[in-house]
Amino acid sequence: MVNLVRTVLGDVPADELGICDAHDHLFLRSPRLPGQELDDPERAAGQLAAFRELGGGTVAQWTPYGMGRRAADLAALSASTGVHVVAATGLHQAAHYAPEVLHGLGRSHPGSPTFLPDPARLSDLFVAELTEGIGESGVRAGMIKVAGAFHGVDAHARRTMTAAAEAHHRTGAPIGVHLELGTGALDVLDLLCGELEVAPGRVLLGHLGRCPDVGVQREAGRAGAFLAFDGPSRANHATDWRLPDQLVALAEAGLGGQLLLGGDTTVPETPGMPYLLRRVRPRLEEALGKELLDTVLTANPARAFGFVRG
Repeated sequence: MVNLVRTVLGDVPADELGICDAHDHLFLRSPRLPGQELDDPERAAGQLAAFRELGGGTVAQWTPYGMGRRAADLAALSASTGVHVVAATGLHQAAHYAPEVLHGLGRSHPGSPTFLPDPARLSDLFVAELTEGIGESGVRAGMIKVAGAFHGVDAHARRTMTAAAEAHHRTGAPIGVHLELGTGALDVLDLLCGELEVAPGRVLLGHLGRCPDVGVQREAGRAGAFLAFDGPSRANHATDWRLPDQLVALAEAGLGGQLLLGGDTTVPETPGMPYLLRRVRPRLEEALGKELLDTVLTANPARAFGFVRG
């Protein structure tokens, strides 16, 4: 069996990823962030070059459908900087889209003032972007991104996750989940891995550090999911200063092989992917030890993002 990761330049062996920023954004646009778009290829090139200079090898961009992914630019940036890039298909929370975008992907629902996504239509879209390409770019996505609601799974999330599960079963692609403020992890796993029968090891739970409940984190890890800690240096979240203790506790619980790290650059002021290696890595190496941190940055993402082929 060969474990391959689908990058914007094609499939590569998973063991060639090197150090991986497992959750970040080079390009991002949302109605919730007016005037704070990530839409500058020169800035993105600078971020990737700085990441590469610090030893980085791969960035997973979790920007999904309809949020300014700039797929063709991702391919050009990957080629020019030598950094592998994994692009995402999928759908974020409804609040991140203009109404007409969701209208084009769904249908009206009795009792709801909004259009809800049609899982069948979405799954076909996700599969097409994973296997054929994003729009006319020819660049294929390598993961599916979906999002939960605050402390649960709302109607929009249920439909997008249903579509993601179907697309996963058809392609083998991993599913990354935005957990709103780090909450709802167990509800998400109940739906994706229980009802929709996605193997837990194919699910990456994002933003866990924003709700530093180690008990929930342990339970999600024991279920088999990957645990992504991202968004360093966000003072309004419990990120940097609690991160070493959280990761140590999870490692002591035997879950070191499921930990992932990312920068989650969402607005231009976010310190982003170079900061992850320049400032966060030394601190975590002291807490976890070099061997385990190397596993978290290299071996774990290689397994998390892989498509297994015979």
